[in-house]
Amino acid sequence: MLKHPRYVNPDKCIACGLCAEKCPKKVPNEYDGGLSKRKAIYLKYAQAVPLKYAIDENQCLYLTKGKCGNCAKICPQQAIDYTQTAKSVHLNVGAVVLAEGCGSFDPSKHDIYGYTRSPNILTNMEFERLLSASGPTEGHLVRPLDKKAPQKIAWLQCVGSRDRHKGANGYCSAVCCTAAIKEAMLAKEHSTDFLDTAIFYLDIRANGKNFEQYFNRAKDDSGVRFIKSKISEVAPLDDTGRHAIRYVNELGEIEEEYFDIVVLSVGLSANAKNAEMAANLGIALNHYNFVATSSFTPVQTSRPGIYVCGSFQAPKDIPSSVIDSSAAAGAVGSRLAPARFTLTKSPAMPFVRETRGEPVRIGVFLCCCGTNIAGVVGMKRMEEATKALPGVVYVGTNMFSCSQDTQENISQVIKEQGINRVVVAACTPKTHEPLFQETLTKAGINKYLFAMANIRNQCSWVHKFDPEAATAKAIDLVRMAVAKVALQESLEEPTLTVGQSALVIGGGVAGLEAARNLGEQGFTTYLVERSDRLGGKAWFLQRTWRQEDVHAYLKKTIQAVESDPHITVLKNTQITNASGFVGNFTTTINTAGAVTTLNHGVTIIATGAEELKPDMYLYGQDPRVLTRLDLHKKFIEDEVVLSRTNTAVLIQCVGSRIPSRPYCSKLCCTQNIKSALRLRELNPDMNIYVLYRDMRPYGFQEDIFRQAREAGIHFIRYCFEKELSVTRQGEALQIDFSDCVLRRKLRIQPDILVLATAIVPEIKNPLANMYKVSQDEFGFFSEAHVKLRPVDFATEGVFVCGLAHAPKPLDESIAQAQAAAARAVTLLAAKEIHSSGSVAKVNAGYCVSCGVCVAVCPYGAPMMDAKSGKAMIQPSLCKGCGLCTAACRSGAIQLQGFTAPEIMAEINAFMDL
Repeated sequence: MLKHPRYVNPDKCIACGLCAEKCPKKVPNEYDGGLSKRKAIYLKYAQAVPLKYAIDENQCLYLTKGKCGNCAKICPQQAIDYTQTAKSVHLNVGAVVLAEGCGSFDPSKHDIYGYTRSPNILTNMEFERLLSASGPTEGHLVRPLDKKAPQKIAWLQCVGSRDRHKGANGYCSAVCCTAAIKEAMLAKEHSTDFLDTAIFYLDIRANGKNFEQYFNRAKDDSGVRFIKSKISEVAPLDDTGRHAIRYVNELGEIEEEYFDIVVLSVGLSANAKNAEMAANLGIALNHYNFVATSSFTPVQTSRPGIYVCGSFQAPKDIPSSVIDSSAAAGAVGSRLAPARFTLTKSPAMPFVRETRGEPVRIGVFLCCCGTNIAGVVGMKRMEEATKALPGVVYVGTNMFSCSQDTQENISQVIKEQGINRVVVAACTPKTHEPLFQETLTKAGINKYLFAMANIRNQCSWVHKFDPEAATAKAIDLVRMAVAKVALQESLEEPTLTVGQSALVIGGGVAGLEAARNLGEQGFTTYLVERSDRLGGKAWFLQRTWRQEDVHAYLKKTIQAVESDPHITVLKNTQITNASGFVGNFTTTINTAGAVTTLNHGVTIIATGAEELKPDMYLYGQDPRVLTRLDLHKKFIEDEVVLSRTNTAVLIQCVGSRIPSRPYCSKLCCTQNIKSALRLRELNPDMNIYVLYRDMRPYGFQEDIFRQAREAGIHFIRYCFEKELSVTRQGEALQIDFSDCVLRRKLRIQPDILVLATAIVPEIKNPLANMYKVSQDEFGFFSEAHVKLRPVDFATEGVFVCGLAHAPKPLDESIAQAQAAAARAVTLLAAKEIHSSGSVAKVNAGYCVSCGVCVAVCPYGAPMMDAKSGKAMIQPSLCKGCGLCTAACRSGAIQLQGFTAPEIMAEINAFMDL
């Protein structure tokens, strides 16, 4: 049963804020502990992204006294209806996905660091709003107390996280460290003068893909200070409006420093209503009131048919949440596969009118984007300048051009005005161009008769302190877009048939899960593994950090995959060649000398990665020096010998977080904590030392870190900048290093030494060239977009999951594999897709058969026609990158949608010729 909200129609509300501006009623703000005031109509999610407004019926003057009504009068969308009542809707469904999100820790309940007593002490969410162009200061960085520009800002980490005091949470919130780094860097960008930013931390947990590099950039390039410390007090405001932070530094010394703004990096918390919802749905929660899942079914709740994704399951960042959402969709797809399309309704496609031969009639739609654009760019001036441009018959300004009601309005204007070309001046086409092109299609004109001017990123953002320059540049960009779109022509999108089969490369956990999901959804799947055994490196693991049996899981999963009639398992198989495009790939394989060709519509790369075998610390020279996986193998094969160990040392970050490999391998800390606990179980009297730089067991893994400390395992932060050496002294192993806290050199002589070495992928993997996908400089495959498309490649029809993408633990590899399968099914289920119309085209009369286009294209789209000897383009392979167009010496190739006349029109318009 679903309940619809009262009074405000969310489909019409565009969060413009006019209603709140005109509301005379002020009540305590629930989002900052009552410190400030809010109106009776307010943003429902004021701490995060502005979404929709809501009315507090207990405070609204109209609803309580029959007076006022200002908000309904002022609303430009007629979104407010006082007669609207709550409605309940009953739905019969085959599966449910829970994506309720989470809350954040409230520091006002215990007045942490004087939060309720000073407007200059903010939570990280409030600081994000302060930086936002649609925030209370319209993006101007000022002290809330007196609106003065700050000179020093401090971030205090782990507020309400990693804390077992009453009201706090024992887990790590996973996102706060990188979020604080981002906020510090953004704050510096927002400040016109020098801004000193300092982050006070326990451990910097920058363990996502490229997060460590981001941390290094903040520290080394942006000048953000990182202070490892324990905060003892944030003193009240002094006469200058600043706070004194008193803390114990890494050397054990007490220090004091003054700051204008103090930002509390509050952690993520389970929603207060989680328990009620769990009881209603009959699902289990963990001891922190998040939805309970297992490592092997990371999006499956305790009740079959109910799935979970995002931070409703655990604290996590945006890429992980997006991956989870696709994984949940994949899990639902496997459950509901027999019912696919039985209730589907296809929308009627509008008639697209022929515009060739019509006089050019251009409609230009300018977007304020709240104050994101209008707060800097002079919209009235730009509107007047645009009206004077040749071919322009309509100019309109919208608060949010991407909102649903504005889309409908644009479509109506196109029909009423007879517009046959459209320019939208708004934000980036990378995210919004498809949306506006869809609007054109609905309005009955070809989607390629469209141009977009990015006046947010390229004007209001980069020239935020110079409105005059921003406005002049915005006018230039619109003038150029109008000149270009006037010459654009309708383009056709070729229809491609999608082969109803999938190829999964790699038989580790990620490959197994992807193949199993595809098979359960009824698609023919080829699973290729180059070794003679499925399961990959997971066979070295005995149990997960939650104590789940990995081997039992592997046996069950492999049996399910090998017995599925839709899945063909090909072991001892190498891929020798690949060609084709989305929907029509051809892959050549070699199995024990037998060469076979596979035809498939999609490809999933799950080739995994290896554990670094180091050439340091006597590894390979002394059998007592082991890697993580070596130790796990001993747990499986020879625990008796390990139980006789008296002293064990585990060293973190061996081969990771160094200049040649500046990434965190993410899973090492938790695996070594788990190993240390297992050693403690085998021999309660064993001396166990973990030498670390930063301990990074994020999320609920913090529990076993605490358990290890309570079990007497010694965690020693060693000075990475000073030498750590491993030598043999007679028969003894000897480790010499410097302790950062004691500030002295220490020596340990262990019986075994375990090295937590880096996760390393295959550099220059031949699959990258075969399937036209890219790797980063370290060898991990690069996704199309870290947040929007975290399992897709830029090459359509090819997906990535598991360690091939980045270091990650078992549960995240499984979730990403299910996500990759779900994304693949979006193509397989469609059966037919349309490729882009913006592709290169050859004028054979100009072609001199030089072959340069064939040589430069990274996608293999150009080829030489066997009969004519002239170049030709395979549209299904062309990505519209323009390399062949630029390289063609005779000018025979033009990129449709970006032809030479269109580009020259833009240049001439800019130069005002």
